[in-house]
Amino acid sequence: MKIKKFLYSQKAAPYVFVIPFILSFLFFWIYPLCSTITMSFQDIGPASSEWLGFKNYAKLLRDPTFRTAIANSFEYMLGTLILLIPFPMLFAVLLDSRLVKAKGFWKACLYLPALTSVVISGTLFRLMFSEYPTGQMNVITSALGLGTFKWLKMKATGLGALLLTACWRWTGVNMLYFLSGLKSIDTALYESAEIDGANAWQKFRYVTIPLIKPTTIYVLTISVYAGLAMFMESFMLWAGPASPNNIGLTIVGYLYNRGIQKNDLGYGSAIGLVLLVIALVINIIQLIANGTFKKEER
Repeated sequence: MKIKKFLYSQKAAPYVFVIPFILSFLFFWIYPLCSTITMSFQDIGPASSEWLGFKNYAKLLRDPTFRTAIANSFEYMLGTLILLIPFPMLFAVLLDSRLVKAKGFWKACLYLPALTSVVISGTLFRLMFSEYPTGQMNVITSALGLGTFKWLKMKATGLGALLLTACWRWTGVNMLYFLSGLKSIDTALYESAEIDGANAWQKFRYVTIPLIKPTTIYVLTISVYAGLAMFMESFMLWAGPASPNNIGLTIVGYLYNRGIQKNDLGYGSAIGLVLLVIALVINIIQLIANGTFKKEER
């Protein structure tokens, strides 16, 4: 009876509700992280493991394939930041304005690709960028008299195909984030700016952009990690982890190659931890630069 009374008390209720999150956080994040850190210092065999110290990390520093994976992941991340922040923001502003009719229809059209499986979307884009004359991109270039191209066997066009796949899938998601940020802006601010003679660009520059800064920082933060941790898009576009001259190899793709395919879990764990550290460092730097950790003035 006392236990029941304690569980239903106002003091205990918050702790009862937060227990499922704490347990899931400990079991699905803290425990795997600690295990990964431990395994990164080991050579793990089928039935035993050997402590190696920092040999896996020293090996990473000398690994040219890992450097290629990092370079590819950074290029992809920068490309997604350039494309998947300003354009979704622009679409959100347009959909929030009076210029666009049937707003629900356009929202659904832009968000629908996010509901599509990455397996399906990756397969569709692989067929679209096929090197055969029947591939949609080669059909277009042939019609323009440019001939056919081996899109997924060249560095620039391969990266372009990856970025196009990312834009197709995630533009609608980021647009909804920005729409939610726009809804929090008081319309009286726009009316005041209009009374002061501000045009559409000035209202966007001096009212919209500063007031959706928290949303922009959030989208930037998740985009940095998503760009560095991209795997399935590349895997499906090249029908596996291998690509010509490693043009589609990413950090997670290399982790999969070494940790899963070659059963080198210690080396794969070291790769995963390096990815985590890189993503954390970049995001902490950009959060500090954006003033996220500054104390509010009273």
